[in-house]
Amino acid sequence: MIDRRSVFRAAAGVAFCTCGLQQAARAQGSAPRQAVTVGGRRVKTIDVHAHCVFREALPLLDGNEARMINRSVRGAEETYIEIQQRFAAMDAQKVDMEVLSINPFWYGMERDQAAAVVKLNNEKMAELCAAHPERFAGFASLTLQAPDLAVQELEAAMRRQGLKGAAIGGSVGAAEFSDPKFHPVWQKAEELGAVLFIHPAGTPQLSQRFAGNGWLANTIGNPLETTIALSKLIFEGTLDRFPDLKIIAAHGGGFLPSYADRSDHACMVSPAGCNPNIQLRKKPSEYLSQLYFDSLIFGAEAIRHLQAQVGASQIVLGSDYPYPWQLKPVDHIFACDSLSEEEKVGVLGGNAARLLKINA
Repeated sequence: MIDRRSVFRAAAGVAFCTCGLQQAARAQGSAPRQAVTVGGRRVKTIDVHAHCVFREALPLLDGNEARMINRSVRGAEETYIEIQQRFAAMDAQKVDMEVLSINPFWYGMERDQAAAVVKLNNEKMAELCAAHPERFAGFASLTLQAPDLAVQELEAAMRRQGLKGAAIGGSVGAAEFSDPKFHPVWQKAEELGAVLFIHPAGTPQLSQRFAGNGWLANTIGNPLETTIALSKLIFEGTLDRFPDLKIIAAHGGGFLPSYADRSDHACMVSPAGCNPNIQLRKKPSEYLSQLYFDSLIFGAEAIRHLQAQVGASQIVLGSDYPYPWQLKPVDHIFACDSLSEEEKVGVLGGNAARLLKINA
């Protein structure tokens, strides 16, 4: 396990120890696969928030690895999957299956280059999942800056490649997902039953304020990006237009579930700040019950609050592996006294299996 004391000492000016993740990996590599049971019942654990990248994409980026991963972030090198190393880590985490995703690094690329990257990503993801169907499922990549291509890519991913949906960012440049130009993508996702996993890439507009200690661009910026994305989908009426859209929000949905009730009062307090032509079908906070949220929010009390806000049926297991945010995601759920045994079965894998149509 990573020495948490070294993490906190860093805030006082002591440098991080670069060996922490390597030590964790060695410890994981020596651990046998552990079956998870709840009330004597064997549970298939499904981590919906696990990352990978494919080395084969590097030539398409002129070998510029920095466009694909940031090696200054611990765990980044393990996004290149070495099968036995990844299986050992999953076994130590008590994770039976990872639903793999690639954080979109191609949104700023020219159309043809981005399409080539996405094509390779989806082909390699499909190959990996087909080779190890008991351990991996996958989300497709989409060329969202070209929605017409994204529609074709999503159809191929779902109908021919056996993928479970798509991993998307929190926006595409300055374009919000509520923009009508994305409607054909969401319509196709709804038609196919494709799950959309929203994983943020931060809010670069605030980079000046995020500068300094604490890695605020990620610590605050990533949850904020998800909060904005979900709020836009709600307030602009996108979720009314596509009521059967299946969305998983990373990092517990950002800040929105922790402050959702404020959304119900905004237009009453300031009508001028709201569009009278958009009449939502229900209170803004009520839309959260039709979304899904991963469990990467660290504490039992945070899970209790998310459960109270959205219901245990809407929470799925997430670790962010190989980034060492939560190296014991299953233990984290067992620590939540607010969850009944049946609800723990759901969060650990049952909810994801139902949503993603995975055999439990």
